[in-house]
Amino acid sequence: MERVDSGDLHAATAGIWSGYAYSKPEQLGLPFEDVEIQVDGGMAPAWKFTPTAAGPVSSTWAIHAHGMGGKRAGALRGVPVARRLGITSLVVSFRNDGEAPPSNDFRYSLGQGEWLDVEAAINYAVDHGAERLLLFGWSLGGSMALRAANLSAHSDRIIGLVLVAPVLDWAETLTSNGSASGLPKAIARAGLSLLGSNAGRWVTGLKQSIDLSALDWVTRAGDLTTPTLILHGIDDKSTPVAVSERFAELRPDLVQLVRFDVPGHSLEWNGDTEKWESSVTRFLKSLPAD
Repeated sequence: MERVDSGDLHAATAGIWSGYAYSKPEQLGLPFEDVEIQVDGGMAPAWKFTPTAAGPVSSTWAIHAHGMGGKRAGALRGVPVARRLGITSLVVSFRNDGEAPPSNDFRYSLGQGEWLDVEAAINYAVDHGAERLLLFGWSLGGSMALRAANLSAHSDRIIGLVLVAPVLDWAETLTSNGSASGLPKAIARAGLSLLGSNAGRWVTGLKQSIDLSALDWVTRAGDLTTPTLILHGIDDKSTPVAVSERFAELRPDLVQLVRFDVPGHSLEWNGDTEKWESSVTRFLKSLPAD
């Protein structure tokens, strides 16, 4: 045990394992500032890390988006490698994560709506001097990054995607999660039908049904136009690496896949930090210079 970030360790009766190496930005030991980004429904908090004047400073900004059910602290793991290359980092919150304003239905929409908060962060970055953009996406954040690269008004500025255990096909991911929980495939398929049906909204509570085909990046691999690095553990039961492998096979011109021999979901950095950061560094250096 190295530290207790919150709560009383002696009085606690339950806990969960998490890949969060940092729970607060101060723990990185890097200068940062709290900023707010205008999104639908109000202001979303974010952390901005700006390289010091003593080192190289790029006109490239990185937007870091965390995964479902998590907080922006989970994306702090990607900041140091970006900073060493002189890149400004914006670690963002998004609707329904408990920090940003919620959506009207208080439901996740698997990236279908959440990407708009990434777009708001992109607008903030451009308004503050960003000329080129990188999107770091963890799990759900990876799906959001792909959607932003495809739909953003500033898509021409997005030069690269770094996706950590990304959800590339929600149907496959949700079915896999259901199977891991002992849920029969027939019930999982019925649940997917409800998500995509307007009639099923009274069950799901969604204001709008989810178009799973629009979020299936394996089928839509031909729509990818941005160089992409995928970092994925080979024993990920939540988002199977096989989906990332199929995506990379379909677009070898744009997609690089680095596998990690680590168990669990989104734990690639934790299992082999040196490999993770060196892979990201090589990828970022391969992109066109400022």
